[in-house]
Amino acid sequence: MKTFTFKIVMLLVLSTSFISCAQSSSAKKSDVVSLITPQELQNKLGDIQLIDIRTPQEFADGYIEGARLIDYYNADFMEKMSKLDKNKDLYIYCRSGNRSGTASKKLGSMGFPKVYDLAGGIIQWNRNNMKIVK
Repeated sequence: MKTFTFKIVMLLVLSTSFISCAQSSSAKKSDVVSLITPQELQNKLGDIQLIDIRTPQEFADGYIEGARLIDYYNADFMEKMSKLDKNKDLYIYCRSGNRSGTASKKLGSMGFPKVYDLAGGIIQWNRNNMKIVK
């Protein structure tokens, strides 16, 4: 009976350990990813790692100055993103925030110190009358 009780207690201890490790791991990922407003991004422009994850056609319609295009829909998207400088924060945007929201969750675990996702994408950027390059 003692060994059975011991096994139950050990099982509970191990289960609790795994659950708390999983929770702290997901908390760390969410700490890496943050939304950024158009005004905040505008103040950061310059020597930042800014990635436009829209399609080439969308990019041709206008993009934020200094942005580099890496199409979210390309099969090599994650491979290209993995080649970016992991010592620098990453700023990403798409058209409305949907693609960048999904991508930022994946990118948060790739080793970037911080991943900033433009809230509302370039639509919100344009609504705030921010400058775009055509």
